[in-house]
Amino acid sequence: MLPRRPEPCLMVIFGASGDLTYRKLIPALYDLVAARLLPSGFAILGFARKPKTSETFRQEMRRAVEEFARSRPIPIDTWEDFARRLHYMTGDYNNPADYRRLQQELEALSPAGRSNWMFYLATPPEVYRPIVEHIGSEVTLQRQGGWTRIIVEKPFGHDLDSARALNQHLHRWFREDQIYRIDHYLGKETVQNILVFRFANGIFEPIWDRRYVDHVQITVAETLGIGNRGSYYERAGVIRDIMQNHMLQLVSLVAMEPPAEFTADAVRNEKVKVLKALRVDTSRGDGTVRGQYGPGVINGQFVPGYTQEQDVAPDSTTETYLAMRLMIDNWRWAGVPFYVRSGKRLPRRVTEIAIQFKMPPLLLFSERTANEIQPNLLVLNIQPDEGISLRFSAKVPGSGENIQPVIMNFSYNALQTPVPDAYERLLLDAMLGDSTLFTRHDEVEASWSVIMPVIERWQSGQGSFLEMYRAGTWGPKEADDFIAADGRSWRVL
Repeated sequence: MLPRRPEPCLMVIFGASGDLTYRKLIPALYDLVAARLLPSGFAILGFARKPKTSETFRQEMRRAVEEFARSRPIPIDTWEDFARRLHYMTGDYNNPADYRRLQQELEALSPAGRSNWMFYLATPPEVYRPIVEHIGSEVTLQRQGGWTRIIVEKPFGHDLDSARALNQHLHRWFREDQIYRIDHYLGKETVQNILVFRFANGIFEPIWDRRYVDHVQITVAETLGIGNRGSYYERAGVIRDIMQNHMLQLVSLVAMEPPAEFTADAVRNEKVKVLKALRVDTSRGDGTVRGQYGPGVINGQFVPGYTQEQDVAPDSTTETYLAMRLMIDNWRWAGVPFYVRSGKRLPRRVTEIAIQFKMPPLLLFSERTANEIQPNLLVLNIQPDEGISLRFSAKVPGSGENIQPVIMNFSYNALQTPVPDAYERLLLDAMLGDSTLFTRHDEVEASWSVIMPVIERWQSGQGSFLEMYRAGTWGPKEADDFIAADGRSWRVL
């Protein structure tokens, strides 16, 4: 099957002088050009407050490509081809006159046959609204011909009300099919493989329900602290930074029903159904354990506690760790708990989905052998070592009845083809007009509806206490007690 190639287009990156552009967007776009997946008519226009020339921008982006691009080496002719596509203009996000200059610049860069425009908001969320309004009123209002699309980065809102307000503001200027709310987790190969794994294999879907699955564990663990994001993290915490978006996206993909067809709306319809049936289980406490890291040791290096980080209040009660027990009130998953956890300053950087199946209904072997049998376990490794593993029991060679677990592994590292960065897939899909891996407005609001009761309980003082844990450990002891109360334990990672 030949790779898809989008129509020629111009991409405007608002926030072109920022870290996201440097580390992710430009390297991903370079890799797409190097792989010949973008047409010759594709170009990039950076827009930011920082004064610089297009030539300075090209020099900075050369360093970004050298440091972060996947394609190696960087041939001079490939770089020169890419550099010719790079342009930059200085502008204020709140100044209408700068958007009129932007419109003129776009027209000048858009000869016949290259009139498709894409706008990427790689800026702080507080300037989303003025950018959207000025694009609609100053840049695209009188435009005729060609398509217009806009990509909005997370966080999408700070709570349910702000997310609804942002959706309404976007819909004032753009149709829903023009809006691409990006979550880079959905661009990861193993996340995309969840749907293929489930619906392209006849052996798994029949057992993908409450009759055979005991529980599901999803872990998003990071060794890093908050770095220089203290002011943002104080407002967000792990519940907004990871749980509301990345985590609930993974839950919905694991739990969704088979779509009627593999189209963007059909897939997203099923994800929304899961989110609307999803709730935090409050049958015991408030269904959460939240923690905050203190000083500790990561990879042999001493690291400070959260309240010692830059731009963090000394008495901060922001959570850096959260575990929750989720339930899905539908026929497929009724009674099956989904245990999710995420935290900063944990021992390993790892994201995985583990589906643990029930034990066999009747153990036919000796009592000693039966005690050695472990439940079947299917693990989807999202990062950093993307792959899939399946645990099952097998007899040890010999005359006895010794049984031991066996792991069957598939790893993307074993393939000759390198795994593309998530942004490569998502940027290409947006140019192609494929919104399957982007979140729809009702999907965003349904995710916030799951999370808001937890936030409101915390704000009222009725939720779980903030527990402390040492950096370099797997979170507070209370999280172990939390899952042990159900007769289960967290996976050892």
